[in-house]
Amino acid sequence: MKLPVRARDSNSAEALLPLFNPVVVLQRCRLIAALDYGDSWFESFRNFLAASVRSDFGNFSCSSIRLNFSLSPEFNCRRSEQAAIAVSRDFLSGSRTTIPAVHLRQVEGREWWLWGSAVGVTLALTFGILSLTLPGFQESTDSTYSLNLKEWVRGLAALVLLFDIYTIYQQRQIQRIRRQLAEREQLFQLITENAADMIAVIDRNGQRLYNSPAYQKILGYEPKELAATSSMDQIHPDDRARVLEASVKARNTGRGERLEYRIRHKDGSWRFLESTSSAIQNPKGENDGLVIVNRDITERKRAEERLAHQSFHDGLTGLPNRALFLDRLKRAITVSRRHSDFKFAVLFVDIDEFKVFNDSLGHAAGDNLLMQIAQRLTTSLRGVDTISRPRVGEDAEPFVGESTLARPGGDEFTMLLEELHGPSDAIRVAERIQRRLAIPFNFNGQEIVLSVSIGIAFSNKDAVDAQDVLRDAEIAMYRAKSTGKARCEVFDHAMHAGAIKRLQLETDLRKGVELNQFRVYYQPIVSLRNDQIVGFETLSRWQRPEGLVMPGEFIAVADETGIILPINRQLLYDACRQLRSWQKLFPSDPPLTVNVNITPKQFAQPDLASQIRKTLQETGLDPCCLNLEITETIAMADADRSAVVLSELKALGIRLDIDDFGTGYSSLSRLQRFPVDTLKIDRSFISHMDTDIETREIVRIIVMLAHGLRLKVVAEGVETPAQANMLKDIGCELAQGYLYSKPAPAETIEELLSNAHAENVRANARAKAASSTFA
Repeated sequence: MKLPVRARDSNSAEALLPLFNPVVVLQRCRLIAALDYGDSWFESFRNFLAASVRSDFGNFSCSSIRLNFSLSPEFNCRRSEQAAIAVSRDFLSGSRTTIPAVHLRQVEGREWWLWGSAVGVTLALTFGILSLTLPGFQESTDSTYSLNLKEWVRGLAALVLLFDIYTIYQQRQIQRIRRQLAEREQLFQLITENAADMIAVIDRNGQRLYNSPAYQKILGYEPKELAATSSMDQIHPDDRARVLEASVKARNTGRGERLEYRIRHKDGSWRFLESTSSAIQNPKGENDGLVIVNRDITERKRAEERLAHQSFHDGLTGLPNRALFLDRLKRAITVSRRHSDFKFAVLFVDIDEFKVFNDSLGHAAGDNLLMQIAQRLTTSLRGVDTISRPRVGEDAEPFVGESTLARPGGDEFTMLLEELHGPSDAIRVAERIQRRLAIPFNFNGQEIVLSVSIGIAFSNKDAVDAQDVLRDAEIAMYRAKSTGKARCEVFDHAMHAGAIKRLQLETDLRKGVELNQFRVYYQPIVSLRNDQIVGFETLSRWQRPEGLVMPGEFIAVADETGIILPINRQLLYDACRQLRSWQKLFPSDPPLTVNVNITPKQFAQPDLASQIRKTLQETGLDPCCLNLEITETIAMADADRSAVVLSELKALGIRLDIDDFGTGYSSLSRLQRFPVDTLKIDRSFISHMDTDIETREIVRIIVMLAHGLRLKVVAEGVETPAQANMLKDIGCELAQGYLYSKPAPAETIEELLSNAHAENVRANARAKAASSTFA
C-alpha cells in the first residue's frame, strides 16, 4: 500500500530518519547490550576479533573484520593490519594463546547474521520512510491519511522492536560463547604456565612460534631469546641430525615419535630431553608446523648412568668389577686371534690372610685397607698402563698397551696386561706389585704389613672363553697360596688337570658320605710296662669301588670343604659303639679306651660338646673311655677360646690328649692352663731317637716335662724294639706304631684282641699252676 506524503509532513518524516539510520540502530543495539553486560562489551568484542586475527598468525584479511570497524568507526583496515602484526608478534614471543577455530567460526557466523539483519532492517526502514515523502502518495481525507500513517509507523516501530529483541538475543549468545572462550583460554594458560613439560610450536622452517614458560624455568632462556633463535640452535651438534630427521618425518607423515636428545642450558651445561611431536594441519590438510612436548629427563639419565656404572664397577674402590673385566678380556682374546703378535696376560692377586685383618680391625678398617691396596695396585702398573673405564656398549677395540685393573670381589684383584713383549713383562709387574704391597700400610697410626699371592695366565691360541683364562689365573694363584703364600705362580696345564682332579675328588667325597663308604681303622696303643693293648687310635679310610683310599689323599680336601664334619661324626659314633662291644667281649682293668682326632673345623663348632654328649648317650660308652686328640696348633691358635672349649669337653668326663706335640706352636705356660691328660710325641722325634743323640735327649726332656705337669706320655711311630726299650728307659708309659700293629679294620683288631685275651688266660693259668706247685 502506498502512503501519500504531504509536504507539511516531510519534516516529520525527516525527523524519523535519524531514528532508523543504520549507525543509530547499531548504537541502540550497543546501548541495550550495555544495560546487561556493561560498557566494556564492545572493547571485549574488539579484543576477541584481535584474538581471532592472532589465531592465524596475522594472516586474516581486512574484510573478515570489517564488522568490527563498522561498529567502531575509529578503526580502519590499515590499523587492523597493524594490530594483526602486533598480535602475531605477541604469539611468536609466547605471551598469548590462540582461540579454537571452531568457536571462532561460530562467533563470526553470529556476527555476520547480526550484521546482515541490521542492514536488512535498515534498508527496510529507509525505504518505508522515503516512501512517505515521495510525491504522488496522497490520501483522499486527512483522517485516512493520518490513520494509515500511524499504522505504518506502528509497523516500523514493531519491526525495530523485534530487531532489538533479536539483537539482544544474539548479543547474549555472543557473550556466552566469548565467556566460554575466555575460560578455555584461561585454562590453557594455566596449564601451559604450570606444566612441568616444555611445550613449543614451530613452523615448517624451524622457527619458534610459541614456547611455554617451562622453557625459562628449565633452560633459563627468556622468551625473547628463544624467539630470536632457531629451534636447532641449542640442540647438541651430535643430535641435530636425528632431531631434524624426526621433525621432517613428523611433518611428512603427521605422526611423531619419541626422541631423546641433548639441549644446551643458558649456563652452558647440557640437559637431556625426551620429546614427542605432532603435526599442525591447515584446513587444506597440509602440515604447517609442529607442536613439540619436551620433558627434562636429565636426572633420570644421570641415574641410569650411575646405575650402569654401578653395574660394571666396584662400589668400594670404583674399579671395574668382574663383568666389565671379562668384557675387556673377551676383546683382548678377539684381538689376539686377529693379530698373532698381540700378547696379553691376566694376573690374579689375592691378599694373604686378609680375613685376619678384617676380623681383628673390623670391616670398616678392612674396607679402608682394600681402598689403599687398590691405589697401590694402580701405581704398580707399567708406565704405559692405565685403568680402563670404557663406556658401556662401546664397540671400539681397546687401545694397544691399555690394561684393566679390576676387583672381582672380596680381597681379590685382577689385572689384564696387554701388548706384552714376553712372559717376563707380566712377571716383572707381579714382582713390582709384591714389592709395593710389602710396604707397611698406615691405619690410625698402626702399621699393617701384608703379602699377596699372584697367579698369572698368558694368552694362548687355545684360549676360547674369557672365563677360562680368568679361571687359569685363579688356579695359579691357589697354587701360589698352597706352596707357601707371598709367591707368584704361572699357570700350566698340569695345574688345570690338578684342579679338575680336586673338583672330582670333592664330588666323590660328597657321594661317599651319602653312600656310607668311609670305614674306621684302629691302631692299638700298648702299655710299655707289660706290652698289653690298652686302647686304640681311630683312623678313617675311604672304601671306594676302585679300592681303599688312604687319609693323605682326601683328608685335606675334606677338611677344606667341610666334608670332614659328617665323616668324623660318623667315625666317632662307629668307634664308640665298637669299643663298647669290645669291652663286653674282652673285659679288662682298666677298660679299653679309644682315641678320636678332632679337626680344626670340628673344634670351631660351638656345639661340639653337645654332639659328643649325644654320641656317648646313644652308644652307652663310659665318657672316661673316650680320648679326644687335639693338635697343639689348634689348641694354641686361640688360647682363651681353647681353654673354654676344652673345659666343656672335660666336664663331660672324657680325657683330652695333645697330639703331635713338639711340631707346632708350643707354650708350656699355656699348656699348663689346659685340662689335658696326655701328651703324644710326634713320630718325627721317635723315628730318629735310636740314631740321633740330640733327638733322644729332646724326647727325654718332653717326657720329663709331661711328668712334671702330671701328664701321661704316648710315643707315636714306634717301629723297632730299640726304640721301645729307649722309651721304657726314660719312663714313657704308652706307645703305638707298626712294631705292634698297622691300622686295621675292626675284624682284624677283634682277632688280635681275641688272641691277646687267650694268651692272657693261658698266662694266668700258668701263673696259678706255678704258684700252686710252689705252695
